[in-house]
Amino acid sequence: MPSLAPETLLRDRYLIRRVIGQGGMGNVYLAEDTRLAGRLCAVKEVAHDPALPPHLLEEARAQFLQEATVLARLDHPNLPKVSDFFSEGRRDYLVMDFVPGKDLRALIEEARYAGRFLPEKQVLAWAGQLADALAYLHSQNPPIVHRDIKPGNLKLTPGGVIKLVDFGLVKVLESDEVTVTVVQGRGTALYTPLEQYGGDTGRTDARSDIYAFGATLYHLLTNQPPPSARDRFLNPAVFRPPRAFNPEISPRTERAILWAMRLHPDERPESVEAFREALLGGWMPNYVTAPPVPAATWADLFAAPTERVLTWAALLLALAGLVLTLR
Repeated sequence: MPSLAPETLLRDRYLIRRVIGQGGMGNVYLAEDTRLAGRLCAVKEVAHDPALPPHLLEEARAQFLQEATVLARLDHPNLPKVSDFFSEGRRDYLVMDFVPGKDLRALIEEARYAGRFLPEKQVLAWAGQLADALAYLHSQNPPIVHRDIKPGNLKLTPGGVIKLVDFGLVKVLESDEVTVTVVQGRGTALYTPLEQYGGDTGRTDARSDIYAFGATLYHLLTNQPPPSARDRFLNPAVFRPPRAFNPEISPRTERAILWAMRLHPDERPESVEAFREALLGGWMPNYVTAPPVPAATWADLFAAPTERVLTWAALLLALAGLVLTLR
């Protein structure tokens, strides 16, 4: 249940309008910044366990304040800006830009209802923006891993900009590779890699975000959420490649997604830059570092997008013309 009613004035500044998101650890509210006329913001609430002893509450609060400071330093066009953070009672609050527009999950549902797929070129353009945001997070010192990438956490603004909106599961990677939760919680199972199932004891790194990135693209291009990593581990047969649902997806895009979604972290791209190159460029890694790529077949050629089929048809007609000329 929301703890803040509409018209509540939080910290003598943020006038709560309504709830725009709910989760196990708290709520997200739309609020008006009364000090900056016309500015809307999103206020993320973190509610600590009422049974938490006072000394552990102090530790959790100190951790929140330390790591919220890290988030407040971030400045990237594909991330909402964190502008404030504070605590009241047993609750902590993170204030960030409100991002207007629909999330990508809503766009998937609209496409599915209309009996169509989102255009691959459009999805890849969004992927380029998400890759920029993740490369920025992973390049911080220490690196920041988001841990909850999914269509519902990606908003498309009216200006066409993709924003990775939820910092609820961000982790800061310390130099000794021990990860520390910024705002406690768990990832969404359909997009969560196996190593993240251990919660705070799991060793997550940039490759965990790459798995979720690939799983998100899988959903965007097929209108089907992928089976969870746990289900895939227990029964590999439940997983079907993206082109089984949408044959218009290019083989290159499918190969990149399958590479990102390998169950073992060591078999995935080592960085977002490597994944972006495989997804958006003509380069693919060798067989040592990536899953084997089967040779192209005639079925692959005619299952490819329409423009590729037309290209092959033109080549075959040219070849037939050459044969007739030689006769």
